[in-house]
This record gives sequence, C-alpha cells and structure tokens, in this order.
Amino acid sequence: MQIEVKVPQLSESVSEATLLTWRKKEGEPVAEGENLIDLETDKVVLELPAIKAGVLVKILKQDGAQVTSNEIIAMIDTEAKASASSIKAVVPPAPAKVEPTKIDPAKVEPTKIDPAKVEPTKIDPEKVEPTKIDPAKVEPTTPIKAIEPVVATQSAEGRVEQRVPMTRIRQRIAERLLQSQQNAAILTTFNEVNMQAVIELRSRYKDAFEKKHGIKLGFMSFFVKAAIGALQKFPVVNASVDGTDIIYHGYYDIGVAIGSERGLVVPIIRDADKLSLADIEKKIAEFSVQAKEGKITLADLTGGTFSISNGGVFGSMLSTPIINPPQSAILGIHATKDRPIAENGQVVIRPMNYLALSYDHRIVDGRDAVLFLSAIKEYLEFPGRALLDL
Repeated sequence: MQIEVKVPQLSESVSEATLLTWRKKEGEPVAEGENLIDLETDKVVLELPAIKAGVLVKILKQDGAQVTSNEIIAMIDTEAKASASSIKAVVPPAPAKVEPTKIDPAKVEPTKIDPAKVEPTKIDPEKVEPTKIDPAKVEPTTPIKAIEPVVATQSAEGRVEQRVPMTRIRQRIAERLLQSQQNAAILTTFNEVNMQAVIELRSRYKDAFEKKHGIKLGFMSFFVKAAIGALQKFPVVNASVDGTDIIYHGYYDIGVAIGSERGLVVPIIRDADKLSLADIEKKIAEFSVQAKEGKITLADLTGGTFSISNGGVFGSMLSTPIINPPQSAILGIHATKDRPIAENGQVVIRPMNYLALSYDHRIVDGRDAVLFLSAIKEYLEFPGRALLDL
C-alpha cells in the first residue's frame, strides 16, 4: 500500500517551508520514525520522520523546493521491496568444501640444509628491466569526494567577494529585528549587579543540588527567577501592544535566547513562575541540546511575554538587546567580571555584571523601566529575600 509523505501542519505565523536535503533516495528502504528530510522554516528546522516503514518509491518535491502545510512531497510503499541498487550489503557465496590432506607427523622427515653450501642470490641492477605499464589499461581508482570549495567572485575592483543566499531563518531574524526597530520606540536603561551573593549560594549548594535534581545549578535560573519577581511588581513590562490596546498577560512565559549554528532561537519556558530553579535549569539544558541538534519545534518558539539574552556566555561586557515583538521588553545579561567598586567607603573587588533592559517606550515609562531593573538587581544581590517572599 502506498502512503503519502506530507509536510506537517505549520504554525499560523509560518506560511511555507524549504526542503533542505533528502536523507533517502528513491528505491531505498525507510524505517518507521526515520528522518526523511529536514524542513527549514523562518523560525526553526524541522525533521520529517517516516510514519510507516517501507520503500521510498517516489520523491515529488526536490531539494530546495518551497512547500506549504499538508503538501504531498513523496510516496512510501509499505509492501514494496528495496531496489537492488539500494542494497549495499552483498553476501558472498559459500566456498566449496575442501577435504584437508591428512599427514602423519611421525613419518615426516625434516629437510636438512647445510648453511655453508647455500649461495646468496646475485642480482645485476643493470640487467633488471623496469615493469612496463600501459596507461590506457590502468583503471582509475574511485577518488575521494572532496569538500566543495566556497564559490568566490571578484568585484569590479578585482577584490574577492562571496555571495551567499540567506537561509529562511536568517531572513526571518533580519525581518523581525528590523520590524522591532521600526514599530517600537526602543530605549535601553542599564544597571550593575554584585553577583557575590549568588556565586556564594551556588558554590555552597551546587553539589547537593546536582545530587538531588540530576542537573547542574547554573546562573540563568537565578536571572529567570529575578526577572519573574520584577515582572510581578511591574506588570506593564510583561504586557504587549495590540493596535491601540495594551494586553496585560496574567502568566509568565519567559523566552531564553540560545545561539545555534543556524542562528539565534528563543525557546519559551512556559509558566516559569510555577517552576523551581531545578525545573528551569532542566528546561534550559533541554532547549540547548535541541538547538544544537536542530530539534527545536515551532511550539517551543511560539509566544512568550518577556525575553532574556545572555551575551555573557560569549564574553560580552555590555550590549543593547533588541525587543522580540510583540513583547515590550528584553533583559540583556553579560559576563561577570571582578571589578573595583566602592563599598562602605572602601574600594573593593567584587564580581560585577552589567544589566541592560531594552523596553518599548510606547507603554513602559522610564520610571517603571528603571525601577524594574533595580528590582532585578535587588533579587540577585539579596537572593534570600526571594526565598522568603519579601
């Protein structure tokens, strides 16, 4: 029986996808659940697994084709057998049975050789003729497939340039960032936070934490918890603009920016206010693995009321993050470095982190933005208050 291979249902915000490279050829067998091809949307790369085992008998859409939801791109025959050309394993014929010669070791006399009478073989180099090879009769060996070089062109001035088409994800990232800059009144405010208390708390309990929860205690979960505490105090930062209306969200879906080879993705931690530090760390670790393997789903990227971008993992000291529309704000955190600061009239060295809050000034006033960032600072410098709900 032949079954159709269809493009999965894409989200409402994704109208089409691009087929990347088929993992199977026509006539090859496929196992149930085996990935047939990757589909690149403007948000994520999806795998398309086979829903039944069989043989891929027909490919209707080739690499690079633009496809839409539920479009048929191939056919699988669940009863067909793989073509001979697709079967790589060849079983050699069984060798003929040969009866071994029976020898009685007791009756075998060893050969006697007198070393003094053995003359070495003498070779005259001038009389040795080289082996003659007819190039026309030599069959070339199969060359190793080389990596295709990057195609380079020359500009009018004779300088080398490369022209590479943007992937759909990169196009979408560019589009959304430009949209954010054009459609929002973005302003950024900054503050610094002393991470000493969080570092000491983490150092004290990280071993016990990992032993109990099976996950390492990082710093991002502290930032997520601090952001939630501040959002609860300043709901407008958790809101979004819809035309001339402001939508106040009664839930806290926090997007955490994760870099991947295909571009930046921002998966959403749903109802983050209801999660423990361990739950948040597990979700972040899960998203990181999925991003590296290209298995982030559209559902993981849809929605979100507030985002956090951590440029510190790449060594960034300070930046002005761009809002992820339709959200009204984004928190940028950076590398924690030992810096001299004034404390009780003394110059001391403390692990400092610079925080940046970019916000939509259309609905968030400067006062609320500054106080919001100060609330995050307070939660991080006095983490005990959050635990005591103070």
